[in-house]
Amino acid sequence: METKQFQAESKRLLEMMINSIYSQREVFLRELISNSSDAIDKIYYKALTDDSLTFDKDSYYIKIVPDKENRTLTIKDTGIGMTKEELENNLGVIAKSGSLAFKKENEIKDGHDIIGQFGVGFYAAFMVADVVTVISKALGSDQAYKWESHGADGYTIAPFEKDAVGTEIILKIKENTEDESYDEYLEEYRLKSIIKKYSDFIRYPIKMDVKVSKPKSDAENEYEENIEEQTINSMVPIWRKNKSELTDEDYEKFYQEKHYGFDKPVKHIHISVDGTIRYNAILYIPENIPFDYYSKEYEKGLELYSNGVLIMNKCGDLLPDYFSFVKGMVDSEDLSLNISREMLQHDRQLKLIAKNISKKIKNELQQLMKNEREKYEQFYKSFGRQLKYGVYSDFGTHKETLQDLLMFYSSTEKKLASLDEYVSRMKDDQKYIYYAAGESNERIEKLPQTELVADKGYEILYFTEDIDEFAIKMLMSYKEKEFKSVSSGDLGIENEEEKITESEEKEHKDLFSSMKEILSGKVNDVRISKRLKSHPVCLTADGEVTIEMEKILSTMPDNQNVKANKVLEINSSHEVFQALKNAMENDKEKLSLYTNLLYNQALLIEGLPISDPVEFTNDICKVMV
Repeated sequence: METKQFQAESKRLLEMMINSIYSQREVFLRELISNSSDAIDKIYYKALTDDSLTFDKDSYYIKIVPDKENRTLTIKDTGIGMTKEELENNLGVIAKSGSLAFKKENEIKDGHDIIGQFGVGFYAAFMVADVVTVISKALGSDQAYKWESHGADGYTIAPFEKDAVGTEIILKIKENTEDESYDEYLEEYRLKSIIKKYSDFIRYPIKMDVKVSKPKSDAENEYEENIEEQTINSMVPIWRKNKSELTDEDYEKFYQEKHYGFDKPVKHIHISVDGTIRYNAILYIPENIPFDYYSKEYEKGLELYSNGVLIMNKCGDLLPDYFSFVKGMVDSEDLSLNISREMLQHDRQLKLIAKNISKKIKNELQQLMKNEREKYEQFYKSFGRQLKYGVYSDFGTHKETLQDLLMFYSSTEKKLASLDEYVSRMKDDQKYIYYAAGESNERIEKLPQTELVADKGYEILYFTEDIDEFAIKMLMSYKEKEFKSVSSGDLGIENEEEKITESEEKEHKDLFSSMKEILSGKVNDVRISKRLKSHPVCLTADGEVTIEMEKILSTMPDNQNVKANKVLEINSSHEVFQALKNAMENDKEKLSLYTNLLYNQALLIEGLPISDPVEFTNDICKVMV
């Protein structure tokens, strides 16, 4: 029996394929099962054009047979089989695909697509086997043949006895090494796990003889082990069924089976597209946030299948970062895979699918907000922060996509409100969308800065998350209405009182100059307030950086000491103002005492630290004495 050399490639190429191309050894089983499925597909296609052939689907299957004693793993199929020439051409020439050639020759275009695109998948067997034997009998042939190889040194082909049409691949599993355990590929539970992971939706039964414990009929609490043939794979994937056939329970069961989460999804989305690129998808919007969601360990992505075969566990390219919470899968027949069937050669198809998926997710979320508000608010509680990050990131590239999904607590409604809802309720004379930032709704409600805006009857949105103001600064406006902080220098509320305030400022210019000097390096200005009603004092900010933003930036690891341009505002209608005027005229030391007390009071209201608490308490004691 003559040993033949691999025709197309050198020993080095085969070694590279075995050791480098596949990221995980376990995929060898996926590749061999996919090849077996292709072989059965070929009989199906032959039956479509050859009246002498009948295709009884129940007669076609793939069987996995582990043999620990002889250290072999056999993959049998009842497919079309291979002639001697086909064994030479398909297995003797590295990277020549018999499935792809068959597909082209027969101009297969219907939805029942053949999986195989490349011939190298077969050689993945050498990752776990010292010897690979292929016994095959082709449809319409009287003679079977045995192909055998120990690796890159070559292969042999010889006649062999085999009754039924089909192929058997027998792997002589490698011995364990210090670094690798190959025993696992002979273990029933491990083989079942690999089949469920990668090949659960192969359209033909994948069978195994498994041990089953059953109670003995004639004895209590005694069991006997029997061998029972079981079908391991599900075969018909849920995403290929009509939506009308499926219930909410079916989708939830799939969510649990695929371990997408331990919660109950808020929404499922079933997509079937038959256009430029064909694909099916089932997506889930989870209810609860994963424990590691905002950590670097969290990996976004959807499961990616090619014709029912799992290609990637987490395909990150299918989801934008701002929708990284979405779970689920995509299956397409039109993906261009590389030779390891693990990555894409061209990402054009992926980008098209990803764009469509992103649009669909946004539409579903908008519908959820409109029609199932309680569910949307539950989702938003978990993932609203991520949407805000999406608005802020990439220099606001995605703000148009996400702005309609944002919600904030409303001062008038006492619940979450969308930006669209806020704008629809704006008063005729209102120029801006007003907001206030703070640690909690309760604290914001007590802020002195809100008094004038609230007194006007204008609605205020409460920003309580660190990302809120940064996202809104990036958004800038919504439906041509600019955002305005209640702590900003100009509130855009013009009235006669402001004109009086301006004249007062001129009148008390010396007082404010003295107070500004006392607080040198702490505030940029001291002025009469246009917003305070009952409170004596508050801090506001001039410029883009607000006081709340300064607080957040100061906690960052790369803190660059960014400061807001702080302004100390004094309520000229409050009795404290008279005390300041008296001190200015009669006691400059008392003016300094009062000024520092008011400044520290304003800091406390803002939730900012006092630089010298001891000095502050001593100042209080001075006033009391």
